[in-house]
Amino acid sequence: MEQVMLAPAEGLTGAEAEVRRRRGEGNAAVQGGSRSYGEILRTNVFSFFNLILFVIGAALLALERYSDALVSVGLGLINAVISAAQEIRAKRKLDRLQLLDRAGVMVIRDGQELEISPELVVRGDVLRVRPGDQIVVDGPLLDGGRLEADESLLTGESDPVVKHPGDELRSGSLCVAGGGHQQARDVGAHSYAGRLTAEARRSTTDKTPLQRRIEFIVRLVMVLAALMSGAILAQAAIEGFSVLRVVQITAVLSGLVPYGLFFLIALAYTAGAVRIARHGALVQQVNAVESVSNVDVVCTDKTGTLTTGQLSLEEIVPIGEHEYAEVATALGSLAHNATTPNLTALALVAALPGDVWEVRDEVPFSSSLRWSGLVTDEGTWVLGAPDALAPRLRQPFPATEVTERTGLGLRVLLLARAEKDTTGLRDAEGHPELPMLAPVALVALADELRDEVVETVRRFADEGVSLKVLSGDDPRTVAAIARRAGIDADEPVPGAALDDLDDPALDAVVARTAVFGRVAPEHKERIVRSLRRQGHYVAMIGDGVNDARALKQAHIGVAMRSGSAVTKDVADIVLVEDSFAALPPAQLEGRKIINGIGISLYVFLARVVSQGLVILTVTMLGLGFPYSPTQVGLTMFTVGVPTVFLTFWAKPTRPDPFMLRNLVRFVLPASIVTATFGAAVYTALYEIVVAGFSSGRRTPHQIIDEFESYTGLTYGIDADFTTAAATILAQTGLSTFFCFASFGLILFLAPRSRFFAAWTTPTKDTRPALLVLGLCIVFSAVLFIPFLWQYFGLTGPSRPVFLVVVPALLFWYGTLTVVLRYRVFDRLLGLEVH
Repeated sequence: MEQVMLAPAEGLTGAEAEVRRRRGEGNAAVQGGSRSYGEILRTNVFSFFNLILFVIGAALLALERYSDALVSVGLGLINAVISAAQEIRAKRKLDRLQLLDRAGVMVIRDGQELEISPELVVRGDVLRVRPGDQIVVDGPLLDGGRLEADESLLTGESDPVVKHPGDELRSGSLCVAGGGHQQARDVGAHSYAGRLTAEARRSTTDKTPLQRRIEFIVRLVMVLAALMSGAILAQAAIEGFSVLRVVQITAVLSGLVPYGLFFLIALAYTAGAVRIARHGALVQQVNAVESVSNVDVVCTDKTGTLTTGQLSLEEIVPIGEHEYAEVATALGSLAHNATTPNLTALALVAALPGDVWEVRDEVPFSSSLRWSGLVTDEGTWVLGAPDALAPRLRQPFPATEVTERTGLGLRVLLLARAEKDTTGLRDAEGHPELPMLAPVALVALADELRDEVVETVRRFADEGVSLKVLSGDDPRTVAAIARRAGIDADEPVPGAALDDLDDPALDAVVARTAVFGRVAPEHKERIVRSLRRQGHYVAMIGDGVNDARALKQAHIGVAMRSGSAVTKDVADIVLVEDSFAALPPAQLEGRKIINGIGISLYVFLARVVSQGLVILTVTMLGLGFPYSPTQVGLTMFTVGVPTVFLTFWAKPTRPDPFMLRNLVRFVLPASIVTATFGAAVYTALYEIVVAGFSSGRRTPHQIIDEFESYTGLTYGIDADFTTAAATILAQTGLSTFFCFASFGLILFLAPRSRFFAAWTTPTKDTRPALLVLGLCIVFSAVLFIPFLWQYFGLTGPSRPVFLVVVPALLFWYGTLTVVLRYRVFDRLLGLEVH
């Protein structure tokens, strides 16, 4: 793209503009940036695993096994819908994101000024820029005496920047004073605002460590289930199983995948988000609930986070023979009589009383002048930066006093009075001009720290979280405020010092530095990337568009409610009270989520592995298949429900850094012991039925009638009657044993007393024990209510089941207690025993 040279403010013709628009040189709004709706639905609903479930469900429906089909497909489909809905919600929010407003702009076409919408501007257009206008394209200022641009939305720098003809005007900034004509050089996606918008729209949601671990576990179980399926289906082909039996076996093996964990996580995240909202943090990405608990570095701006953005009067230092009361009255009166008060004037009005003056002329504060003044009957008074007033002072101001207070992060101004009370503040042409002045006093103003900042910084330090301040203000000022907040600032680093550093050098600087000043959006983004390279888990807090790129780059982006719409749209969390004091409570809630889901992982995986081992064992023994799909749904219910409660009741302790290793140390022995006794229960009951019908003795009609109703077969006619009867009774006993054993595992993981404290120390929380009692009662009701035991494919209350399962549970408890208490498997595997 060739460089557009400065040209007179004559503009294009309508025909030229139309030609350029057709060439694609228009200022079209940035589009896209995230996945399409079709891609979202395809990846979430029609994933590889879901396709397997849908095929199984369709086969079961064709075979009129409706309850089996519902259990097989339902949970995976629910999880897919939740995931797709969350991503669609995020996409709609990102697609609405626009940095520029769509108010009309003035352009010169055919030699006349014309108001058009911003998207109709083309490259080469000449735009009229007036106070209050937003700059919508990039390009040079062509003419005009002086223009002041507020670039805080882009850079974070709060003071307006003076622009002269030839200087660059960037899209997204705001004209606050002056005016002129600008030539459109970079438009649409090529403009600064367009590039920022496209970057902000890019979907960069990170998976949390817990999500990655669970995804790994699920994939591992899927591979094992696939291998088991191949072996068992091969055996079924050899033995000539029916199509129905093959489909049921496939559904059961697919049900071993702990897909319910994803549903549990979504539910836990949602509940956590509700609790975090009570502390003033609105969660926009559900996984941010857990992600915030992993944060060990928080990067934040100064204004709006550490400070309120308001000023307070810290000190008045009279100069020479002036008295404090005289100076205070003059300052208060100057502030009270200003017609265009700025932050400084508001701070003085709040702290000092003032007299009513008859104002003859006023020069308001501007960034180019760096002073303001009043011409009154009481004299001519000026308040401004000491170095801006210094050339017009008859005697010097105390520079040492200024340096000392600036080093403390204070904003120091000089109050001065014209030597002659009749002197004005303008030259012959009416432009502001300083007369000769006499210094009266130094005025020290402080950025107000937020009330909760010091306590929040201390809480972060106690939790091992470090803070880094990234600000567009002067590094020394930022460092002083950081020290007041309790942050160890040491030597601050300006953003310009980072420009020529390669990644290793930058990493070294970022590792040892807590305060960075005069940083641009690119600097913030590089600092966040550096922290991530060093293995930190980073949260970025911001409020302006200049923070959007860094928010996207961080593991978790946090925006202020009062911040820009762009920043809030790309953030994972919005602080509704503009206070980062909400983050430590949010971190505790996240830890509860992690610990709760960790406990759920123990229960889920113990069930999956033990059931898989039972399936292999029973199949190898040639005793039929030990489960139907509805029975797997029953065990899912008896495991899934308690894990939801355990997740909500978890303690906000630090997450276990060795969770995967400890999972193996618990799940392996628990699964092997449980599977051993489960297979024994199944085998015993299976053989009891087979022996009963094969012994030659006359079987009571009542028992025959019951088994005929269970199996749908006729005794003495259907050859498979004995096998089917033995299988359903053995399945009932196995499901009963597994459900009660799963409840027992909860007591091992959250023991109320030393009786179950073989794996971990007892807890004072009685809720898990009461939950287990309630679950035992509910499952007992399932065994005794005909509708329920029929739905789950079980038999009614049976004396053989009771006589086999109860002793098995007692021996299971004793064996598992010994194995866990003495770390038998750790010793066998040569692991370190604690």
